[in-house]
Amino acid sequence: MFSIIQAAGWPIWPLLLASIVAVALIIERLVALRHSKVVPPGLLQRVVTEFRKSGASVEMVANLEAHSPLGRVLGAGLRNVGSSREIMKEAIEEAGSVVSHDLERYLTTLGTIASISPLMGLFGTVVGMIEIFAAQTPGGGNPLQLAHGISIALYNTGFGLLIAIPSMIFWRHFRALVDGFVIEMQRQAVRMVEVLHGERKS
Repeated sequence: MFSIIQAAGWPIWPLLLASIVAVALIIERLVALRHSKVVPPGLLQRVVTEFRKSGASVEMVANLEAHSPLGRVLGAGLRNVGSSREIMKEAIEEAGSVVSHDLERYLTTLGTIASISPLMGLFGTVVGMIEIFAAQTPGGGNPLQLAHGISIALYNTGFGLLIAIPSMIFWRHFRALVDGFVIEMQRQAVRMVEVLHGERKS
């Protein structure tokens, strides 16, 4: 591995840094965007049951908002349970926007890495081509310098693509996950409003 890095030359170092950041972000988002952590099953039913038993106490709402992203959305509705249906929905929408922004954390960075990695690899290719042309002299080329230039060109291009492809796949996967979570949270929040206002039984 170290011999490959040496053969690829100095342009490989920004790519290595980008790969480390990409892997760290992918692992962090895989942990943070688990379904059971974002939209815990049975939470809505538990909230409705507790509300019917003891109402929306300050402690209950605080615990709910600290529980999960879905809990923050439902908690925003419970804080305005004495208000009209429209005010409850507005509070839920505001909380939903904040939660959605939090769920998309680091995705812009991951998408940027996926986009610029091929360009960074292309930059390494250009550096390698410069090395190749520099090796050409009127009296003949230096084979070692020529081989070094080819190594820089090919390794950087390949490594740039190797970073970009999985980064793009995971970026699209996480974006789809977040969109799905937002829709599910909206659905459960509307259901809670309808239940608390007597428009639905459960």
